[in-house]
Amino acid sequence: MITLIRVLIVVVVVCISASAQKKKSVPPPPVDQSRHRLEQEVARLSMICGGVLGVTAIHVESGKRFAQNGQTRFPMASSYKIPIAIQLLMRVDSGRYTLDQLIEVTNTDMHPGSGIISDRFSWPGAPQPGLALSVRSLMELMLLISDNSATDICLRLAGGPASVNACMKRLGITGMSVDRPTSYLIADAMGIPMDPMQQWSTVLFDSLEKGLTSEKLKTSRLAFDGDLRDTSTPDAMSELLLKLYTQNILKQESQVLLLDILRRCETGLSRLKGLLPPNTEVLHKTGTIAMTANDVGIIVLPGDAGSLVISIFTKSCEKPPSDRERSIAEVARVLHDYYVLNH
Repeated sequence: MITLIRVLIVVVVVCISASAQKKKSVPPPPVDQSRHRLEQEVARLSMICGGVLGVTAIHVESGKRFAQNGQTRFPMASSYKIPIAIQLLMRVDSGRYTLDQLIEVTNTDMHPGSGIISDRFSWPGAPQPGLALSVRSLMELMLLISDNSATDICLRLAGGPASVNACMKRLGITGMSVDRPTSYLIADAMGIPMDPMQQWSTVLFDSLEKGLTSEKLKTSRLAFDGDLRDTSTPDAMSELLLKLYTQNILKQESQVLLLDILRRCETGLSRLKGLLPPNTEVLHKTGTIAMTANDVGIIVLPGDAGSLVISIFTKSCEKPPSDRERSIAEVARVLHDYYVLNH
């Protein structure tokens, strides 16, 4: 009996040992070398901007994703005009406005920064009489040439920041927040003390801007990078673009219009588009402020490779704007080529 027990113990020990050896001999899962090289290359190219770069890319047809700092918050700058446009078009779809409806534009609507409305239509001390633009024209100016005066009117028509954020919540977009008109966004980035209760005017803005020092401007830019208002993660922006591109979050007419405007965007030729093959179709919106440069949109890949939703944000960039743009272009090209081969 004792001998039998000893034999059983030996058998059990041998079995356990063999099982352990078998586990040890199982090879680790193979490393996706192309994906590994992609991660290394994006990390290397990110250094060009001299700050922090975040990117989220989603291949529409396969659902394959790539992200670096995908859940990090970045200033959206003018890329926040996309969620504003979506909420405004939802109001058009509901019948609150029509695209052809004329909106009066007054001198208090003339805001600094990019665009043409303030340059061409403002009169010192008084509104230009009889100036009115359609909802469609205001939205095109906001997205095509990033006109800030048109943007702040569109934000007002959309119901303000709270309505835009409520819209994003309904769509399931987290990690994104629209909080200020461009006028106060720019003022905060520059350190210009604009009181929200004051009536806006370009004269007031210009007078306050003259009091800025280089040290004040630098301090304000650093503080701006740490402000969570009007920021988004690359993940959130790419999710929003994916929904716009593939789902019926807007009526078909509104979806087609918005995508067509993004296709005709005139800014940022050196960013997403900068190093892509000639004639590559890109639907996008740029953003630039303080130490930030962004470009977000959809790249149509060649042949049957499908489409790539992509959001590239930068912040805290100490290098010149041209380096920020080059980093965006380099990362976009690497991701373009990767998904052409691995869709």
